Amino acid sequence: MTAVSGTGTGTDSEGAGDFGRLLAGHRVAAGLTQEELAAAAGVSLRAVGDMERGRTRGPQRRTVRALAETLSLDAPQAAALDRAAQCGRPRGTRPVSAAAPTRGPAAPAPALAPVPAPVGPAGPAETGDAETGDTAPPAPLVPGALALPRDIADFTAREDALALLAELAEDDRPAHPRVVLISGQPGLGKTAFALHAAHTLAPFFPDGQLSLDLGGMAATPLSARDALGQVLRALGVADNAVPAGTEERAGLYRALVRERRLVLILDNAADESQVRPLLPGSGPAVTLVTSRNALPGLESVLRLRLEALAPGEAADLLARIAGRERIDAAPDATAELARLCGYLPLALRIAGQRLVARPQQPVSHLVRQLAAEENRLDLLETGDLAVRPAFALSYRRLPAQSQLVLRRSALTAGHDFTAAVAAAYAGLPVGRTELVLEQLIDAGLVQLATPERYRLHDLVRLYAGERLGADEGPEAVAQARARAGDWLLNRAAEYGLRFDPDHTTADPDTDPDADADRTGPPVPLTEAARWLEEEHPEWLAALHQAFAAGRHREVIDTAEAMHWFSDRLLSWDIWAEVFQLSVDAARACGDQLAEAVHVNYLAWTYVTCLHRYQRGIELANEGLELARRIGAREQEGWALTYLAAGLRHLHRHLEAIDAYHRAADAFAAVNSRAGWIGRLVTLRGAANCLRDSGRAEEAVESRRRALAGALELVERWSSPLMHLAAAMTAHELGLDRAALGRWPAAEKAFRQALTHYEEIGRPDSMTKTLTELGTALIEQGRAEEARELLTEALTDLSADGPRQGRRRTG
Repeated sequence: MTAVSGTGTGTDSEGAGDFGRLLAGHRVAAGLTQEELAAAAGVSLRAVGDMERGRTRGPQRRTVRALAETLSLDAPQAAALDRAAQCGRPRGTRPVSAAAPTRGPAAPAPALAPVPAPVGPAGPAETGDAETGDTAPPAPLVPGALALPRDIADFTAREDALALLAELAEDDRPAHPRVVLISGQPGLGKTAFALHAAHTLAPFFPDGQLSLDLGGMAATPLSARDALGQVLRALGVADNAVPAGTEERAGLYRALVRERRLVLILDNAADESQVRPLLPGSGPAVTLVTSRNALPGLESVLRLRLEALAPGEAADLLARIAGRERIDAAPDATAELARLCGYLPLALRIAGQRLVARPQQPVSHLVRQLAAEENRLDLLETGDLAVRPAFALSYRRLPAQSQLVLRRSALTAGHDFTAAVAAAYAGLPVGRTELVLEQLIDAGLVQLATPERYRLHDLVRLYAGERLGADEGPEAVAQARARAGDWLLNRAAEYGLRFDPDHTTADPDTDPDADADRTGPPVPLTEAARWLEEEHPEWLAALHQAFAAGRHREVIDTAEAMHWFSDRLLSWDIWAEVFQLSVDAARACGDQLAEAVHVNYLAWTYVTCLHRYQRGIELANEGLELARRIGAREQEGWALTYLAAGLRHLHRHLEAIDAYHRAADAFAAVNSRAGWIGRLVTLRGAANCLRDSGRAEEAVESRRRALAGALELVERWSSPLMHLAAAMTAHELGLDRAALGRWPAAEKAFRQALTHYEEIGRPDSMTKTLTELGTALIEQGRAEEARELLTEALTDLSADGPRQGRRRTG
């Protein structure tokens, strides 16, 4: 081995390199991994790695002795290892290096003497368990100061977020300070997550872990100056050495942590200005900031926004708290309990603790109690854990207008809502409401469902509803409901009428948004349909409220405006609800014609949408009797049409054909477009019955007459509805001909149907015609042509197109 020079020149470097090689050789010879050596010798894994790589230039004598004993070195081997270590140790008084040191776990330290200057106190070179000789070891943390609270043994889930932090911690020389902002609504367990992460990552940060509550939800949060004072004292700076000003304290803090591998939790942050002075300027430290606010102005941070737990994770948390056997024995009740808790960790913990305190009660008992919304927040409280105060802290800090929007958002009926709907309830302009909702997102009380839709967590909605009742009187709430209801029903009626061929343009005098948030030409059908679909919980709730308030004519008019749109969404069971309301409203008004019309709509719903044919037949007979009583021939025709449709689905074909013929006679007495459409529908229905009953030849003849009538309607009134009727009739003619094996004629009919479908923008039902056309081509020996056709069609139809359904054809 090279001789050791007392001057600390070139031979020192060689000796330091020999130490790393010697240590690695002895470790390998002993059959130990770095982890095993570190654990047995009582030094950090990182210290062993740095020594073997030559990063640590002069480990302390006691560290070398511990390594030699663990490796079972004999006296000459131990002496050689110690001489190699001496080569890297400092000689005399050298300046403290700025290089990043490597340190093992700090041993308990005695009380520190005051330091006279704003620098970190440094002990003698042989003090502590530092693994470097050319860098003064950092002062150990003051015992007990800002120590981490205990970790919770039943911490559950968040694996992805923890893995992300673990990956972040592995970098021992990051290019930039690592700051992680953990945000989300009250009750998500942000603090518990940060503490669990700090405990989990402790091996990566041997210089210590600190936790400071910034009191962000308090009436007076902790100032940045006072927070820095607490942190500096925890880092070992004596009281008389702590600077007076915030900037000076921040500068000293950054200097002290520049070389330290430590974790600092800044819990419950209020705002950006409170946090910024506490962030390191450089170095290996990790800062975990928790806040209910998103702190959007905080730059260069990794953002972790926690969400509610998944159902399985929620059940697992309950099991860890209340006992696996108890929870596993009641899976259905557990799933419902988790749902009632909104999968919110705080609520789940409270529920779990209630189960622990009541070992004789089954899980279903607590579920039954929580099912009553008016009692849920009261029950989600045990000891010093409670959901309501968690929400109240955030609510009290909101400006008055934000409180108003949050309260009124509890009135919305859907799972999520737009700013326009919230504005209708709040009585504010849409633009202003959208801005407030964005602020509520930052405050952790509102969530984004989609880029344009917002939602409240179930428990936040309950709390907002409580505040609505407490902060506003019943009269104000009723006025808000009525105002929003008027807006919703006006828009629903206007958009519904966009699908009525007799009302293809909007009337500016009745347009609910003409002077508000929308100007210009009427909205296109696709936008009107999207609004009616997405907002159906809102306008349906408004329809119920209008009926309850005795506004029966408004209910009838809204349902009437919807009946053409209902053809587009045959799978919706809400049509039974809509048209039952309009039937009841017509009866309350004593309007027999309206009653006959809407009873017929209801009959259509049961036959076409709900497939409850017997009930549909009963309603059709009821509508027929009403129509005959008042001499309403058109309604008589529709009643017979829906009666026939129900009979056809029950395979009572002869009765169905007879009903269709009687319907055609009734429509013949009606000289209007509705009469023409009715006659076309009856011809098609009768043809369907003929084909279903094996009378395909007669079906073809009836369908040809129907197609001729449909084409005449297209000539008279070229509208999407007429083209749709022609397309459907041609498609059915193709099916009739296919049933007879007349494939060229069937191909011609299917192509004719496609032409009319093209006129209305390739609706979804076009795929059926394309499939049938492909079959017709294959039957004619043109399989390759069929393949190309269907491949191209599949590509074209993969994009979303306008949704079209069927007119009430039976």
